[in-house]
Amino acid sequence: MKTLAEKAQYFQSLHTQSGCFVIPNPWDAGSAKMLASLGFEALATTSAGLSSSLGLPDGQGLISKEAALLNARDIVLATDLPVSADLENGFHHHADGVFDTIKSAGDIGLVGASIEDASGNADQPIYAFELAVERIRAATEAKQAMPFPFMLTARAENFCHGISDLNDTIKRLQAFQEAGADVLYAPGLTNLQDIKTLVAEVDCPVNVVMGLSGVNFTVQALTEVGVKRISLGSSLHRTAFGSLLSSANEILNEGTFRFAEKAVSFTELDTIFKEN
Repeated sequence: MKTLAEKAQYFQSLHTQSGCFVIPNPWDAGSAKMLASLGFEALATTSAGLSSSLGLPDGQGLISKEAALLNARDIVLATDLPVSADLENGFHHHADGVFDTIKSAGDIGLVGASIEDASGNADQPIYAFELAVERIRAATEAKQAMPFPFMLTARAENFCHGISDLNDTIKRLQAFQEAGADVLYAPGLTNLQDIKTLVAEVDCPVNVVMGLSGVNFTVQALTEVGVKRISLGSSLHRTAFGSLLSSANEILNEGTFRFAEKAVSFTELDTIFKEN
């Protein structure tokens, strides 16, 4: 088993090697073990996946910091891979709360986390620029106090909230970079040229999310425009839940059970869970 410091150093090295890597998003210990068995190099949590697994809608502030960290801890303990966490807005509007959240993330064995500038307030969905930067600065102070390298991802959420302003998004990411972020991320970009422009305007590694409807860039295409990391967000858990709904609807509407022909076997599951 790797030590926490070894996991952290390895995770950091993934961001400096040539090309880009895919970091999938399990939503519990079982899905984490399955992904680890396939050879992925690191994992990241998904706030949407956690919400769905608890029967709650995403993005409405219904998941507490404690619940998110407990879920992240389960995933950390499930495999020997480095794990980064989706910590939304840090579960706090103010910088001191973000500091505490990042400190807690390191305490439970995470080697990275993301903090976004989405406020959760429908009237003002994105934090004001200065406050957004202050929050990343506080997260940086927390990670710098850790005895191992902690990869802080700063997220600019404009495009997820209908604000299609690439210039403001880049301005924010540049400021987050200056505030100490290690990875930059603007979810919701659907144009490859926009992604290329963003990458060219910053110095930190850039994360892009794939698995969204209508966006199907390949790993090669994203590598060629300079992307360093590809996450999958909620796409894997939505695919799994989609299969459940499709199977259940087959039973209710057709009275058949053909879905079971595609089900993973007990033997394969047991093998995965014993080895990981």
